[in-house]
Amino acid sequence: MIIYHGSYLPIEKPQIIVSNRTLDFGKGFYTTTNYEQAEKWARKVIKRRKKANAYVSFYEFDIEEARKILRVHFFEEADESWLNYVCDCRAGKDVQDDYDIVSGPVADDDVYVTLILYERGLLDKEATLKHLKIKKLFNQILFHTEKALKYCKFVKSEKLV
Repeated sequence: MIIYHGSYLPIEKPQIIVSNRTLDFGKGFYTTTNYEQAEKWARKVIKRRKKANAYVSFYEFDIEEARKILRVHFFEEADESWLNYVCDCRAGKDVQDDYDIVSGPVADDDVYVTLILYERGLLDKEATLKHLKIKKLFNQILFHTEKALKYCKFVKSEKLV
């Protein structure tokens, strides 16, 4: 399958990134199967980092081969287990050792607000999950380990206009 990564520069050699912000699935290299999502990420990054150019890099990812060797977990939807995992990651809990690759819905800006309300106790779990069900959520695939990155093969990068 082809997966994408949006950034302010072409990424030919993906690396495990430790962000200064807490992210949905923790540290690693984030990708998506949705080109538009990667483009959106790239445009956000150039605004945040005050960069001039945005790029989407393309990778070949053989999920079936990866599943034979790596610890791979797919959250099919924004359910209770996804919510617990994302909240743990955003709280800074060290869950990185559980999997080499994690995939599931993206907690975009709109979903992020819902998560904040849940984390602050303003929404209970049931209301949070109900709210998440009505959202159109794109996916993300996170490569947590160097071993996992071997299954993320660079194809090309495109500069966005």
